[in-house]
Amino acid sequence: MNIKTFVEVIGKLPPHIAVLAKGPTGIGKSHIVQQIGRELNMTVIDRRLSQMTEGDIIGLPELTDGVTRFAPVDWFIRACNDPVILFFDELNRATIEVQQCAFQIVLDRELNGHKLHPETRVYAAVNEGSEYQVTEMDPALLRRFFVTSLEPTTDDWLRWAKGANVDSVIIEFIKKYPSHLRHVGELQPGKVYPNPASWDRLGQSLKHSDMSPQKIIFEGVGAVPDIFYPMCTGFIGSETAIAFTDYIRNYEIKFSPEDVLDKWEENKETLTSLSNDKKNDLISQIVAYSKNLSLSVQQAENICSFAKTCSDEILVNFMNSIMETKNIPNIRKVHKFISKKVVEIVNLAQSQS
Repeated sequence: MNIKTFVEVIGKLPPHIAVLAKGPTGIGKSHIVQQIGRELNMTVIDRRLSQMTEGDIIGLPELTDGVTRFAPVDWFIRACNDPVILFFDELNRATIEVQQCAFQIVLDRELNGHKLHPETRVYAAVNEGSEYQVTEMDPALLRRFFVTSLEPTTDDWLRWAKGANVDSVIIEFIKKYPSHLRHVGELQPGKVYPNPASWDRLGQSLKHSDMSPQKIIFEGVGAVPDIFYPMCTGFIGSETAIAFTDYIRNYEIKFSPEDVLDKWEENKETLTSLSNDKKNDLISQIVAYSKNLSLSVQQAENICSFAKTCSDEILVNFMNSIMETKNIPNIRKVHKFISKKVVEIVNLAQSQS
C-alpha cells in the first residue's frame, strides 16, 4: 500500500482498531505517523520498543498501604487520560517480555487496570527483511492489528519532502532520477545505501555546514566544495553520492520568460532561490519579451509575484522598465499588482535620505 492510501485508510478506522505498518527501514514510518497526528490534531507518543524493558512499560513496583503495586509510567497514563496516538516503533525488535506488554495494550486497551482513553489510537511499526535482527511476533498479537505492508512511491516522498522544506535541488534530483531515492534489492552488510530518511538527514547536514545544494547553485557560491562528496557518501552511499555530486557540479540554470509568465506556481520555489543577479537578468528578459505582447491578468500577476521576491532596487527598476515599454494595457495590469509595493519602497527611501 502506498503512503497516500495508507494515511487515508487508517484515518477512517475506529480508534480502537490497532494498526501495524510493515516495511524496510528508512522509508519514514515515524514521519508518516507524525503526519497522521497533525491531520487528526492528536499528539503522538512515540516509543521505540527495541530500546525498552518491561519496567519501561508496566512501571516499577511501589509499596502503598502495605500492598505492592506497579506505578504506571507517565506516557501511558497520558494515553489513558487524553486522546493521543500511541506509537510503538520496532515492535518486532523488542524482547518477548516487552511484546507481551504491548499485547495487553493492543488486546485489552489497558495495562494493570489502567484503561486507554476511548479515542486513543494504537499504531505500531516493524522492519521487514532478512537483514534485520528481529523477534518473531506472536500470531495472536498479529491478528489484533489492521496490518499493511508499506510500499512508498516516489510521489509519496516528493509530496512529503516539499512540505518538510527539503532542499529543492535534492527534490529535483529525486524527481529526475527516482531510482536513487531508495535501494531496491539485496543489501550487502556494512554498505551504505540511500533511503528516504537518509536524503532528509543529508539535506539537513549540508545546510548546517553551509553547503546546501540550493546555495551552491542559486547563490553563486561557485564550485562544489571538496568535502561535499565525502559528506554525501556517509548518508547515501558512494554510487548515489557520485551521481548527486555530478548533478550539482553540472547543473545549468535555464529559465525563460514563459517559466514565470505561465508556470510561476510550478517554478516558484526554484525561482525564488535565484541570486539577485540572476533574477535581474530574468526580469530584463521578461520585460523585453512582453514589450509587444498583451499580457493576461494571470501572467501580469505571475510577473509581479516574481518581482516581489527581488531586491527593492530591482523591483523599482522593473516597474520603470515596464513603463518605458509604453504598452498601456500591460502597464495597467502590472500597476494593479505592484504599484502599492513600489510606492512604499520609494516613500521609505525618501524618508531615510
